[in-house]
Amino acid sequence: MLSNKAKYGLKAMVHLARRQTEGRVLIAEIAATENIPRKFLDVILLELKRCGLLASKKGKGGGYVLARAAEAILVGDIVRVLDGPLAPASCVSRTAYRRCGDCFDETFCSIRLVMQDVRDAIAHILDGTTLAEMAWRTVSEPVLTYDI
Repeated sequence: MLSNKAKYGLKAMVHLARRQTEGRVLIAEIAATENIPRKFLDVILLELKRCGLLASKKGKGGGYVLARAAEAILVGDIVRVLDGPLAPASCVSRTAYRRCGDCFDETFCSIRLVMQDVRDAIAHILDGTTLAEMAWRTVSEPVLTYDI
């Protein structure tokens, strides 16, 4: 499940993507416009900055901007920074694998096999969607379907 941290991070990144041609955006504006608690947003944006997705400047003319074009940022990268691995179970994680203590044989574990399919489907969608695509997606657009 997507955490509030990741949800707020995505909302802030979409806000910045929509404003990327206008220069730096104040954190207060993002917080007010997107209805995100300011102190929580501070923590989120600093984490995204540390991972190279955002850049910032303090003082007059300061604020946040995307560190690279929205077309070059994958939604999956943002979610991984803020929520960690996409896998619903640690035994199917590609970056944080941990064997289940109660599993006798992973090769024949039906739970693991289904969770692997879930992980692959999530990764396919999030890693196949750029921040730019997400930023300009509207409710009036048709729902996309994915063959996996």
